[in-house]
Amino acid sequence: MSRNAIIHSTGAYVPEQVIPNSYFDELLGEDVDTWLRENVEIYERRWCSPEQSVADLVIEAAKRAMEAGNIKPEEIDLLIISTDTPEYISPSTASKVQYKMGMINAGSFDVNTACAGFVTALDMGAKYIRSDENYNTIMVVGAYAMSKYLNMENKNTVTLFADGAGAFILKAEENSNRGYLASQLITKGQYYDYMGIYAGGTFQPVTDEVVAEKGHLLQFVKKFPKTLNPEIWAMMSNTLCERIGAGPSDVDHYFLTQININSIRQTMNLLKQPWDKAQTSMHYYGYTGSACVPLAFQDRLDAGKINRGDLMFFIGSGGGLAFASAAFRF
Repeated sequence: MSRNAIIHSTGAYVPEQVIPNSYFDELLGEDVDTWLRENVEIYERRWCSPEQSVADLVIEAAKRAMEAGNIKPEEIDLLIISTDTPEYISPSTASKVQYKMGMINAGSFDVNTACAGFVTALDMGAKYIRSDENYNTIMVVGAYAMSKYLNMENKNTVTLFADGAGAFILKAEENSNRGYLASQLITKGQYYDYMGIYAGGTFQPVTDEVVAEKGHLLQFVKKFPKTLNPEIWAMMSNTLCERIGAGPSDVDHYFLTQININSIRQTMNLLKQPWDKAQTSMHYYGYTGSACVPLAFQDRLDAGKINRGDLMFFIGSGGGLAFASAAFRF
C-alpha cells in the first residue's frame, strides 16, 4: 500500500484594514498610484491593525481551513508555520497558535525560508505523512505581517508589502492517485545580504542606536537581477515536469510568488504557457510574502477554477535567496 499526502482543505485570511494606493500619494507627497497600477498592477493591500499580530492572522486562516474540511483542533498531529515575521524571536509562533487553538495533540514548529517558506513547509508536511504513519493530519500555514517592519518613508518597500495568512490541511490517503508528486529546494546564498530585516538577531541585536537608524525595518540593500526569478521558476517547473513525467502544458495551475506580476508573466512565456494558467492575486492583497502562494490558491479555488484531479505547481522564492517548488494533484 502506498501512502500519500493530499490537500484536504484550505483557508485564508487577510486583515480588514484596506490601504489603497491613494494613501501613499498623500504619505509620500507624490503620485505613486499610477506607477503601481501600470507597472505592478497593485491597487490596494491589507495591513494589520495595531493590536493584530501574525499569530492572529494564522488563527483566522487555520479556522477557515478546519471549517472547510470539518477538522477539529485535536485531530491535528502537526502544525508547521512558515513566517519571517514571527510573533517573537523565541519561542516559536507555532507554539502559541497550538495552545490558543486547542491543538492538544499537535507537535509544532516554525519554518523561515522567507517568502519561499510556505512551499518549503508544504514539502515538509507532505514528507512527514509519507514517511511516518503517526502523522495523518498536518496543518501548514504561511503567514506574513510585514506591515510591522515597514519604513514609512521608503517608497520601494512601503507601497508593496502587506499582511495575510493561508492554511492547508494535509491528510494521509492510502493508494491515492492524487496528492504530493515531487518537489525541489534551491538556495542562492550569495544574495543573503540583498534584502531582509537585518537587526534583531545575534549579528545585530536591537539597540537604541539601531532603532534610531531604522536598521530594524525591512530593507532593500541591493538590486536583484531582473531575470533571476523567472529563470529559476521556469527551471524548477521544468524539473518538476521531468520528475513526474509531464510537460508544462499538462500543468493546470501555476501558483508563483506574487511579488511581481511581470516576473510571473515572463515565467509563463519561458514555459510557453498562457498567462491565465498562473493565478495573480497581488492586485488587492499587495505582496504577502510566505502567505501569497496559499492566498493565490484560495482565490482560484473560491472562483471555482480548480477541479479534483488538476495538476498544480507551487513555486515560491524569498530572501536568502531561497526557492521551493512542489507538484500536487488535487
